[in-house]
Amino acid sequence: MSEIFATTGTVAAIATAVVPQQGSVSIVRVSGFQAMAIAQTLFHAPGRQVWESHRILYGYIRHPQTQQLIDEALLLIMKAPRSYTREDVVEFHCHGGIIAVQQVLQLCLEHGARLAQPGEFTLRAFLNGRLDLTQAESIADLVGAKSPQAAQTALAGLQGKLAHPIHQLHANCLDILAEIEARIDFEEDLPPLDDKSIISAIESIAAEITHLLATRDKGELLRTGLKVAIVGRPNVGKSSLLNAWSRSDRAIVTDLPGTTRDVVESQLVVGGIPVQVLDTAGIRETADQVEKIGVERSRRAASAADLVLFTIDASAGWTEGDLEIYEQVQHRPLIFVINKIDLVDEVESKIIQCQIPNLQSKIFTAASQNQGIDDLETAILEKVQLEKIQAADLDLAINQRQAAALTRAKISLEQVQATIAQHLPLDFWTIDLRGAIQALGEITGEEVTESVLDRIFSRFCIGK
Repeated sequence: MSEIFATTGTVAAIATAVVPQQGSVSIVRVSGFQAMAIAQTLFHAPGRQVWESHRILYGYIRHPQTQQLIDEALLLIMKAPRSYTREDVVEFHCHGGIIAVQQVLQLCLEHGARLAQPGEFTLRAFLNGRLDLTQAESIADLVGAKSPQAAQTALAGLQGKLAHPIHQLHANCLDILAEIEARIDFEEDLPPLDDKSIISAIESIAAEITHLLATRDKGELLRTGLKVAIVGRPNVGKSSLLNAWSRSDRAIVTDLPGTTRDVVESQLVVGGIPVQVLDTAGIRETADQVEKIGVERSRRAASAADLVLFTIDASAGWTEGDLEIYEQVQHRPLIFVINKIDLVDEVESKIIQCQIPNLQSKIFTAASQNQGIDDLETAILEKVQLEKIQAADLDLAINQRQAAALTRAKISLEQVQATIAQHLPLDFWTIDLRGAIQALGEITGEEVTESVLDRIFSRFCIGK
């Protein structure tokens, strides 16, 4: 058995970030049959406070043997089954920082608890029927959300937005299997099987799976975000573009070419999608060793980016240097940003467009004047085909594991249809139908292996 399956006993962990000299409150969470006993051993609640479920007690945490005062704290009590794990849970709400919370955790470990594995509280919630696997994964997505839309999608998953249709598809497949197996076992006692009805039901299930699979790209964008690199010659306005876009002064802006010597990052949200923007050093041949390193990093950033904003100086026009850079990044998804448009007239801007080879998406900006940023964001959303993604359910976004299981289920259903078309015996129909049922069960956790659970919950933080 994997270590993550050692979910017996009582576990404890710090459930909040531990940052030196920061944070007003730190929480130690304890779950298991000894949780109340540990709390009663360590926590002194003065007066006549009642130790009952879903109450908060005020008091002091003391070392049981030495009676040394550890912290002034609050104690939250949640008795089974009305808790996150459906076990007895207590939480010590201590002062923030490092020392006090670590001392409290150490006392819990010395008096019957062991340190929780990553994600073990949520794993216990899953194993005790508090959550299904899609809801557990939504919790991890919520903790790691990089945008409000990502958080809303995670909350929808936590509320069962994905679990409900998967459970229904699973149940529908079981109904079809039962119908077929009944004809196998009691053929003489039942009317003939309605092949057309079975085929129609399978097609309906497959169509719903296709609908769910359409949310995969949106889910990937919401979870991982989009990496965008601003590239171009020195002094074309890349740093000004970053500053105007991020509404900050992240990058140094001067009239001197080669000011940016390294990759400067900024985190933005565009249309609900997290975007990591990389302002790169101007790409050119140079004898400056430091600038050479910056140029090489720029090339690497451009090659690794999901989207390249190829920035051109409208006042200088299309140059030989632009062409050299284009030859290096032309294989990447591109948007041409024709910057400093405030310095040229309309005729000159049209000439520049004609000079750009293989012109794809283009927008015009005057970054120093904060002009064209809305057009830039619109072009980015169009480039990642957000309209297509938004055609799917906005509150629903599957992850890679769920997409793989849905794909297997769809393939199995297609095999069932092929088996029916070939007029093979009913026993053959059930083989692939069972495969679809198993794949759908893996999504919610009805059919799940230790290795899958280990992989999912090992990505959680220890206190969750």
